[in-house]
Amino acid sequence: MESMAAQIGQVMRVLQLVLAAIAAISLLVGSIGIMNIMLVSVTERIREIGLRKAIGAKRRDILTQFLTEAAVLGLCGGAIGVALGWIIVNITSLILKNAGIPIGGTLSADIVVLAVFVAFIVGVVSGLYPAIRAARLDPIESLRHE
Repeated sequence: MESMAAQIGQVMRVLQLVLAAIAAISLLVGSIGIMNIMLVSVTERIREIGLRKAIGAKRRDILTQFLTEAAVLGLCGGAIGVALGWIIVNITSLILKNAGIPIGGTLSADIVVLAVFVAFIVGVVSGLYPAIRAARLDPIESLRHE
């Protein structure tokens, strides 16, 4: 019985590592997506940025605007991820219960808070380069941009 418990424990550790790797890859893909969206947003709004700087906006103001947008994107992605995770946990628990396996899953508040916080941080870090790029634009060149 002890050897069987040890084998199950080893399988669970491997499963945790695989799930952690999948989560890390998902975060990387999400951060690349946020960065691309923000770079496109900066490119499409060059004239707006130039106009704001021409009427007195400081680099800090432009940086804050784009970092806020990136953080909101990250939070929205985190909220969607938590909702999907909750749905998957409930469906899996229901399927296992109907199959006669008495294993139930729960989604603790600590995990939800951690997931949303990590999504926020990923959004901010991913939006940092586009925000700095937007803040460094020259107002005169920006206004000339077609």
